[in-house]
Amino acid sequence: MIANRLKTFLLLAGLSAILIYAGGALGGQTGLIAAFGFALVMNLGSYWFSDKIVLRMYRARPVTAEEAPRLYSLCEKLAKNAKIPMPRIYIIPERTPNAFATGRNPEHGVVALTEGLMAMLNERELAGVIAHEMGHIKNRDILVQTIAAVTAAALQFIAQFAMFFGGGRRGDDREAPNPIVSILIMILAPIAAMIIQMMISRTREYMADATGAGIAQDTQGLQSALMKIDNYARGIPMQHAGEATAHMFIINPLSGKSLAKLFSTHPATEDRVKALQELDLRNVEL
Repeated sequence: MIANRLKTFLLLAGLSAILIYAGGALGGQTGLIAAFGFALVMNLGSYWFSDKIVLRMYRARPVTAEEAPRLYSLCEKLAKNAKIPMPRIYIIPERTPNAFATGRNPEHGVVALTEGLMAMLNERELAGVIAHEMGHIKNRDILVQTIAAVTAAALQFIAQFAMFFGGGRRGDDREAPNPIVSILIMILAPIAAMIIQMMISRTREYMADATGAGIAQDTQGLQSALMKIDNYARGIPMQHAGEATAHMFIINPLSGKSLAKLFSTHPATEDRVKALQELDLRNVEL
């Protein structure tokens, strides 16, 4: 857990370093500030309303305690173990088993489960999945991903702006960058940002797995659930899933598509299962 937190910090620092260097080289201080401000406004709006946007996108509907008493009882128990407020529970009308969490903080947490997930998993496996999603809420992963998205979007904005207007500083500035270096930055910096974003997402999945196992006080339920969901997703990807939200799900809902495998936001399921097998629950901090 500590190693994963440190890795996330270093990756975010790496994103920031790329942004500062590329912004200074291509757009100068003014370009850097403008791009960061634009990205901040755009992504904070997404952060603040992300739960409403994504739930509407997947046609998710809220479920009450009266409709699903056993599900609510399980969620209440896990939320108590996690020491977070009871999240709102939503059901997605989708036969492919999967789940995601959203909400800008634990007080506004949401756990969304597909109908296929509810039908396929036994109670132990379902507890593992719900605990994993509560792990994301507890670890404030929506905030971390938003910070990464703000930085990466600012970098992409700078690169696109520089490409459109020719790149680099103009005039007699002796510190104007080499045009070849500018072109390389415009091409490689957004790619580097995308790779770092994927690495952050993968690191947070490992953290949510460990946190979730601690919440459920069980690793085997989540292991079994991950393998079941992954096997199904490889054959039948989610019908309405998109690249922009694929990182939110417990298993990449597009994993059955070759391009998604190449640019996956999730670690290999086999590696996640192995990490859970090696996890000592006594060392998990909640």
